[in-house]
Amino acid sequence: MSRVLVTTDYLVPGDEVAALLRRHGHEVVYRPATGPRHPEEAIALFDGVHGAIIASEPVTAHMIAGATELRVIARSGVGYDSVDLTAATERGVRVCNTPGVNHHAVAEMTFALMLMAARRLSTVIDGMRAGTWPRDAGTELRGHTLGIIGFGPSGRAVAQLAAAFGMTVLVNTAYPDTQEAGVEFVDRDTVLGHADYLTLHTKADPHTRRMIDTSALEAMKPTAVLVNTARGSLVDEEALAAALDAGEIAGAALDVLDTEPLPAESALRGRPDVIITSHLAGQTVEARLRAGLSAATDVIAVLDGREPRDPVN
Repeated sequence: MSRVLVTTDYLVPGDEVAALLRRHGHEVVYRPATGPRHPEEAIALFDGVHGAIIASEPVTAHMIAGATELRVIARSGVGYDSVDLTAATERGVRVCNTPGVNHHAVAEMTFALMLMAARRLSTVIDGMRAGTWPRDAGTELRGHTLGIIGFGPSGRAVAQLAAAFGMTVLVNTAYPDTQEAGVEFVDRDTVLGHADYLTLHTKADPHTRRMIDTSALEAMKPTAVLVNTARGSLVDEEALAAALDAGEIAGAALDVLDTEPLPAESALRGRPDVIITSHLAGQTVEARLRAGLSAATDVIAVLDGREPRDPVN
């Protein structure tokens, strides 16, 4: 019997994921990721484990080096930049992710953040709780331009919703799809310069790290709002705070941050022109179940000696 470790905090004993793993003859153990682990706990995390379903906590080369029985790591999400892929590959550990399970959830959250920014709902709600009666006018999304950087499943889903809202959609991607209706594919400078709302849906890698930097922010409209439901590393947060202070853009709505949770000393904390949520874009009941089952399916495949459906190495 193989042992499968589950660290994703929303996967719990007795759920459908546990039932699937047990039907295939695997023992399931739980060590939920609720924050940074003590170094000794992290190093020993994979002891005696053959497969693992993990959230977004870091998996370092040192952790993998000591995992003598580990054969597969499956991310219950799309991004896998938290895993040392080189170390895993050198040790013969397969790494998988779960693409396509939460793009509708991400798209809906993107629009929730845009609507909050457009109608100033964060400050309205705060005012109501404080006993006031805010009546500031917001703006409509219809007739405005949405700029999308990245056009994977989430970017496509956002574009489809934008069309329903009556927005003009500009997309910058290395892989334009000329068959996509209602979308204009343009260069990055055009997206930055024309977007009323700029939303990020590209992967995190060394080429995209802090792609929204001082020069990118300076190129945006002073009335523009930046939305990020992809990866926190895509945005230079110090440059963003400076751009907001200088009036170079009007606001930001961020579901992901470079350091999570948001540090107490962050220049983005407590600002009325910044909406921050706790990395929830892909976290619907439906998407969580799809992600867990998809990750478990790939773990089972590798432990059975078969090729996983969604390998990344």
